[in-house]
Amino acid sequence: MKPIRNSAKAVIVQDGQLLVIRLEDQYGTAYVFPGGGQEKGEELKDAVARECLEEIGQAVNVGELLHIREYIGKNHEFAEWDADIHQVEFYFACSLIDPEATVFEGSNPDDHQVAVEWIALEDLSNIRLYPKTIGELLLKSGSSSIYLGDLN
Repeated sequence: MKPIRNSAKAVIVQDGQLLVIRLEDQYGTAYVFPGGGQEKGEELKDAVARECLEEIGQAVNVGELLHIREYIGKNHEFAEWDADIHQVEFYFACSLIDPEATVFEGSNPDDHQVAVEWIALEDLSNIRLYPKTIGELLLKSGSSSIYLGDLN
C-alpha cells in the first residue's frame, strides 16, 4: 500500500461561480478543484498556491481552511484502480490575485486536464464534480463542518 498523501485544494468562488478543472476520462467529463500534493518541507498554504500556478496559471491569495476530506480508494467507485490510495485533502478558501484574469493555462496541468472553467454554483449538482459533497456545502450558507471524513 502506498503511504498516505496530503493534498491541498483551492476553493475559488467569484461572482457566484466556482473555478474548476475540467477533465476528460473514459467516463466522460468530470470536474475537480485545483490543487495537488504537498511536497516535503512545504506548508499546505504554499502547496495550494504552487498547485494553482501549475494547474490554472494564476496566483491566488490563500485564505482559511474550509474542509478536510479523506479519500480511501478501496471504499469508492474506482476501487479497481484506487484500492491502494489514501489521500487527505485540505480545502482552502482562495481568491485570484487578478480577479479579471481570463487566461487559465497552467505550467504543469493534471493528466486528463483539458480546461479550466467557471461553473455557476447553482449548476454544481448537474455536473460530475469530485468531491460532490464540497460542491453541496458551497450551496449551504453557514456550513461549518470542517472534517468531512472519507467521501467521494
